[in-house]
Amino acid sequence: MFINRTAWIALVSVIVLVLVGATVRVTGSGLGCPDWPFCWGCVIPPTHVDQIDVDKIDISKFKRQAKRRGIDPDSITEETILASFNPVHTWIEFVNRLTTLPLGLATLVLALSSFWAKRHRGWVIGLSWFCLIDVLANAVMGAIVVRSDLSPGIITLHMALAFLLIAVLVTVIWLTRESAPEDTTPIEFAKPILIASLIFFACLFCEGLMGSQLREQTDELAHAAAAAAVESGATAKPDRAAWIGQLEATLIYKVHRSFSWTLFITSGLVLFWTQKYSAVALAEPKLIFGMVIAMMLMGIVLAHVAILQVVQVLHVGTTAVMLAVTWHWILRLWSRRS
Repeated sequence: MFINRTAWIALVSVIVLVLVGATVRVTGSGLGCPDWPFCWGCVIPPTHVDQIDVDKIDISKFKRQAKRRGIDPDSITEETILASFNPVHTWIEFVNRLTTLPLGLATLVLALSSFWAKRHRGWVIGLSWFCLIDVLANAVMGAIVVRSDLSPGIITLHMALAFLLIAVLVTVIWLTRESAPEDTTPIEFAKPILIASLIFFACLFCEGLMGSQLREQTDELAHAAAAAAVESGATAKPDRAAWIGQLEATLIYKVHRSFSWTLFITSGLVLFWTQKYSAVALAEPKLIFGMVIAMMLMGIVLAHVAILQVVQVLHVGTTAVMLAVTWHWILRLWSRRS
């Protein structure tokens, strides 16, 4: 049970980390801590600009960042850097880094304790150590994200590793579970259910990555709005509602929107066939279908109202939870095959 509980702690931690990471993205706090592993040269981030030691600031990094955003690098000085300090963004990013600690500790304990697994020992050891390697790789990726000034491709890979980690942790949880009522649930195995569930999971994984790429585009729009505000001296917040039209013109947006119908159809088929072949009501298909509906409603808000930050965070969080629930469902089906 210890291994199972540790895997649960790691799973919850990674889902929380996905939510916090999404908050970092939508609030534009990705460079709230412009250096790594420190934050503004401090172990504990500053809360006021007077606490920053300018001698610890890498001005060349800020110049590269400004060039990427279309701002004249020569306009970047120590004074302008200090003026850009935002304590809210700084602490949001710092909290994001702190949330990696429970995940890192949980996966380390999971890997070490996996040698005492009583069932499926080889699989549990291999998957547990894979989780640790995944977390370490994502930590390195996080540092690269900061040092590359939020390079888009790196950010999407960062998310892909998190999604993969969710699936592997769910597998460890499944392999180390105790005998439970679900193990004897009277569901007759049907190959179409498993195939539809696998297609749904693959589409959901791809949909999540495309969503990450869309958020990268909203980041670019936010950067452009910030640069325009600097040049004009304006202080107004960016018009996020106006971004919808610009996103609709992109291919990734159109594919992402169309994929939502694939999720709707496949999850609907899984629910229908499960009710047909099962003698009792099962939670996962209903939960998955309900989350698909919720995500489509959130997509409508994002497409027709505004790119609301809270909706973006909930959209990402729902994807992470749905990946976990779907993979758990697939493992149940797989164990029923004859």
